[in-house]
Amino acid sequence: MNDMDAQEQAKTKRDMVVRLRRIEGQLRGIQKMIEEDANCEDIAQQLSASRKALDKAFYNMLACAIQQPQTFPLAESRKKELAPEVHLKRVADLIAKFA
Repeated sequence: MNDMDAQEQAKTKRDMVVRLRRIEGQLRGIQKMIEEDANCEDIAQQLSASRKALDKAFYNMLACAIQQPQTFPLAESRKKELAPEVHLKRVADLIAKFA
């Protein structure tokens, strides 16, 4: 992995953590709204926004799984990349499993 790849990976990781912290804050806000007997429609709106934000985080992670080179679980020095059709099947399985 070159420096540019490492920098991009670090930025992607930071962005994901920031996104998840933002979602966590949204959820805390929803909890507070419920405790304070806020209007159900307002709570539903905030739940929807949180769900969409979490879905976007999931799609970003799924894209990472698609882009990541996949290897057979052999000894580290002997790893061999999966054939494209095997990788595509794995991606399809991931989508079916988590979607």
